[in-house]
Amino acid sequence: MRIVRVFALSAVVCLSLSAMAQKSSKLTGNVARGKYLVTQVGMCVDCHSPRDQKGQLIEEKALQGAPIMFNPAVEMPWAGTAPPIAGLDGWTDAQAIKFLSTGVDKDGKQPRPPMPPYRFNKSDAADVTAYLRSLNHAGSAAKKEAKAAPAAKQ
Repeated sequence: MRIVRVFALSAVVCLSLSAMAQKSSKLTGNVARGKYLVTQVGMCVDCHSPRDQKGQLIEEKALQGAPIMFNPAVEMPWAGTAPPIAGLDGWTDAQAIKFLSTGVDKDGKQPRPPMPPYRFNKSDAADVTAYLRSLNHAGSAAKKEAKAAPAAKQ
């Protein structure tokens, strides 16, 4: 009888750990798939990356924000700049996933055109979030350095 209890308890523990592992793996995204979705599906670099005088992307500033270089043919609400998304500073993973899967930002608003209100499924949104979070950009690097540096005495 005791062996049956130990076996049953072991089975419950194993199943619980397996379920926890599956749940936590759903919360973290696949960076490689996120890169594919950002660069080949969402085409985020088209608006969120600056270009040089010849119209070529400035690779070292990819996804660090840029002015929108085109305007609508008719007057309408329009975003003049695309914000930096490399690193997702100011966004939690949950906020970014919600935005990418519902089209509603962290302030409860929809993005202004030309940003489309994406409707990625939760898994794809988590992958995009993981990829963007993995990117370092000048703004987040400068903020990290400022936090790490001791305060100057005056």
